[in-house]
Amino acid sequence: MEDADLAGDTPVSGTRVARPGTVIAPSRPVTILGLDFVGLVFALVFFAWSLSPSLLPRDWVFQGIVSGFTSVTGYGVGVALAFPVRRWVAPRFSWWRLRYRFELASEIVVAILAVSTVISTLLAAANWQREVDALMGMPPTFGIAYLRVGLIILLIFLIVLFSARGLRRVARAIAHLLSVRLRLPMAAAHVIAPIVVAAAVLIFVDKVLLAGSSDAARMVFAGQNNGTEHGVVQPIRVERSGSPGSAAPWDALGLQGRTFVAGGLESARLTRINGAPAREPIRVYAGLESAADIAARVRLVVNELDRTGAWDRAILVVAGTTGTGWVNPAAAQSLELMYNGDSAIAAMQYSYLPSWVSFLMDRSAAATAGAALIDGIRQRWAELPQGHRPRLIVFGESLGSQSAESAFSGLGDLRRSVDGALFVGPPNSNRLWREIEDRRDPGTREVLPGYAEGLIVRFAAGKQDLAVPEPGALQTISDPWPLPRVLYLQHASDPVVWWNPNLLFTRPDWLTESPGADRTPAMRWYPVVTFWQVSADLVAAQSPPSGHGHNYEDLLPYAWAAVAAPPGWTSADSERAAATLTELRAQG
Repeated sequence: MEDADLAGDTPVSGTRVARPGTVIAPSRPVTILGLDFVGLVFALVFFAWSLSPSLLPRDWVFQGIVSGFTSVTGYGVGVALAFPVRRWVAPRFSWWRLRYRFELASEIVVAILAVSTVISTLLAAANWQREVDALMGMPPTFGIAYLRVGLIILLIFLIVLFSARGLRRVARAIAHLLSVRLRLPMAAAHVIAPIVVAAAVLIFVDKVLLAGSSDAARMVFAGQNNGTEHGVVQPIRVERSGSPGSAAPWDALGLQGRTFVAGGLESARLTRINGAPAREPIRVYAGLESAADIAARVRLVVNELDRTGAWDRAILVVAGTTGTGWVNPAAAQSLELMYNGDSAIAAMQYSYLPSWVSFLMDRSAAATAGAALIDGIRQRWAELPQGHRPRLIVFGESLGSQSAESAFSGLGDLRRSVDGALFVGPPNSNRLWREIEDRRDPGTREVLPGYAEGLIVRFAAGKQDLAVPEPGALQTISDPWPLPRVLYLQHASDPVVWWNPNLLFTRPDWLTESPGADRTPAMRWYPVVTFWQVSADLVAAQSPPSGHGHNYEDLLPYAWAAVAAPPGWTSADSERAAATLTELRAQG
């Protein structure tokens, strides 16, 4: 029966002399159903690791995908580690009479330990999943459906296995061709052939699969960008881009742009909610099709701010958008509610791809657009007299935070340039965020770090982390937070914040320190496995309720109050605003 060795199945070279004059041929690797024994043991161990808890609850589909990829990775690791031992180490012990008995006993012991590990992990996995569910207030998801996990694992395992076998046969054929036709030594041919196959696979993936997927994604999402959400209609208020008097045409704003400018509370409703006369909130936006290039779109946004009178408002927020051009409606409504409409928000689309696609295919687009927009608005804003211009705040959520961060060389530049910043759920690759995390105060945790004792920038996972002294209250040396303020919101359970390719082989600090409030202490780092687990968590990042994962809606009113509260704002006002937003979300 054929070996399933992913690294090649060349028999062990060398011989063992049992007695004078008797030569015993080397043994081939032990196989089960054509699969390498050592590879299977490693696959079982990796499978057991994959059942351990991650940041978010996983249903059976995601569990199957995670376990499938981790199991086949474990099989490959086992085969790769066993091959040099069989090829070069084992023959050195050919003189040992008990060698094969020792090998058999070792294999039995290892198999028992691997199976025992899997069984014990399976028994614990249900409790782990229920623990994660309970942390997030979600109903238990672990049940009979998890029996289907095995089908997904088997499917992934077979696809990868037979693909690897096929590539191995191609490499052998190329090696044979090089040896026979080009007269290369067989050893050299077996070195060159895998390199040729690997190069061909990389070229195929890069030039065919990724390029084709990129083109297909652009076609699909470009079509979606031309649509309009149900119930969204063109605004008639002059304070909105896309209105009849706007230089930014309604049809050119894109799906998310149209939703943004048409949304929010009108002044009449703000007046009823706050019990005081409200102004009409200003929302300015430029879509990808609003102008020919980034520079032209920035000029359009600045002109729209001029047209709408945004420079006369109490606060102006420049919002970095996500890949599709999305601005969190809860963030916009929260700010407008807090300022009773005396506000302006400006945003610009740089892509119509979802954030994860944009992140993989064209990450630089977010940085370029964010820097251009903030610089363009800031230059116009700086021309105004200091006492006659709005507070200038930058905001960004998810990939939008990366877009907004890119306008500044560091914390000092940010605080010199604007009046504050609020960044929500920042991706782990954010340059400024990463620098702050790496230079955090000694003794503070990566999951919720301290920096310069909280005088420059702060981090929050819940409203308890946002305690700011009331107006007129006596401040102690431990609580002052001078303006301008920079705030990051990040949950311990947010995979967007913690996903990093380094998870493959490096244990991060956040998995060595005590966990945050909504991450189970049972989560551990395992090489390769944790990377796949957190990668799967990304897909479901926004599925948990508010306060967990990549969902920060419940925290936004308190975050705005901490960074840019209007004069006289109190914690009671924040509670009232949060309750109002909860009611608005419930009403749809």
